[in-house]
Amino acid sequence: MSIAVVINNLNHSYGLRPVLNDISVSIFQEDFFIIIGPNGSGKTTLMKILAGIEPFQKGRVDILEKPVRHYTKKSLAKIIAFVPQTFSIDFPYTVKEMVLMGRYPHQGMLGIENEKDRSIAKEAMTITGVEDLADRKLDQISGGERQRVTIARAICQEPRIILMDEPTASLDLSHQIRIMDLMEQLKTEKGITIVMVSHDVNLAAMYADRLLILKNGHIVGAGRPAEVLNYDILEKTYGCTIIVDESPLGKVPRVSPVPLKFIKASRKRNGHFAEKQPDPEDGIPPR
Repeated sequence: MSIAVVINNLNHSYGLRPVLNDISVSIFQEDFFIIIGPNGSGKTTLMKILAGIEPFQKGRVDILEKPVRHYTKKSLAKIIAFVPQTFSIDFPYTVKEMVLMGRYPHQGMLGIENEKDRSIAKEAMTITGVEDLADRKLDQISGGERQRVTIARAICQEPRIILMDEPTASLDLSHQIRIMDLMEQLKTEKGITIVMVSHDVNLAAMYADRLLILKNGHIVGAGRPAEVLNYDILEKTYGCTIIVDESPLGKVPRVSPVPLKFIKASRKRNGHFAEKQPDPEDGIPPR
């Protein structure tokens, strides 16, 4: 299987504060690769480094077998599209104008779109379901719709890799599933490698081909969801009591954090719920 991204001994700091420590991982082409971990674990910084936005201090990052530092911004934008968690609306562009901005890496010095650009933009809007919003202003549509517009702009770049920083944050359940299904569709039908940061462990379990778990800038786990989403790793990562069992949807881990009131109630009934060791067979703390 071909490799899209290779990260080798990556280290990065903000001043004297280390943010990423000896990160080494490979991301395969046409994978849905999801990065999870608590706040402040370095997830967004890693995404910005992959996008060429944030320079790093030590190590190596290769994109399609070429060091990221050897790309110009425009040449990297032909390969990688970055979808941030939020974006500011400094000017009331229409949806169509925003999506067409994705054609910038493929345009000449004047940046004037042609018929091909408009055709690709129309297809991107159709794929993301925002074609009916083409003439609406960005400040006139919902947050979920704006998120789909930014994804349409990314698709319009015709990238081989899409980086997404928490694209489902602040969205309701319906919009979360739509975004995740869309990413799965892009991976399957267009062969695009998807690299996503997420705080939703269960969404990650259902969609990811492979997961990277970070804590305090260190790798805590890396591999397929069934390999890394277990009690030991998740308790170490998040520092709370967690139950891991099998989802009713199939052989997918299901992660349930245990509220303190249930822990207290269980201790009264059965003893020390939180302190007992988990069952190694299924990752569920014994009751």
